[in-house]
Amino acid sequence: MEYNECLMKKALLIIAQQSYQDHELAGTRNGLVEGGFSVELASTNSGECVGKLGGTEKATVALKDVRVPEYDRIAFIGGPGAAALASDSEALRIAREAAALEMPLGAICIAPTILAAAGVLQGKRATVHNKDGKQGEFLEKHGADFTDEAVSLDGRIVTGNGPEAAEEFGRVLAAL
Repeated sequence: MEYNECLMKKALLIIAQQSYQDHELAGTRNGLVEGGFSVELASTNSGECVGKLGGTEKATVALKDVRVPEYDRIAFIGGPGAAALASDSEALRIAREAAALEMPLGAICIAPTILAAAGVLQGKRATVHNKDGKQGEFLEKHGADFTDEAVSLDGRIVTGNGPEAAEEFGRVLAAL
């Protein structure tokens, strides 16, 4: 391992085992890599994950094994499969621990509902994929100020509303 690799900042992207949003993962990862981060993937279990658009990725760590202080940034990637993570005790633990450590924390597409369910969006400006209006209501019900912006930043929490915002979301997360 080269000296620079030891100093590289680490980001953890959390994706659903089935039906993560391929473009959101790619865009977020690109923004972080451009910002000087190495990126690791986590999911409910380690192993193969399948994207909504047919891509595959390997999660190297299971959510139960995530040690939050080992990372410099953590973000939840959206897609249809991410909805289940809003009731996953390990996903909620990770969000709460990252917020308690005042670590830069992000979520894109439907994934901001995970942060809302974890209670970390209370009093924060946040956006979410809100095509039917229900996700924005969910955020507000959990104390967030829903912005309906492509990317919202409040303190150390960044949220994005979907695939088109993924690159910007990744860049904003990297810049925190």
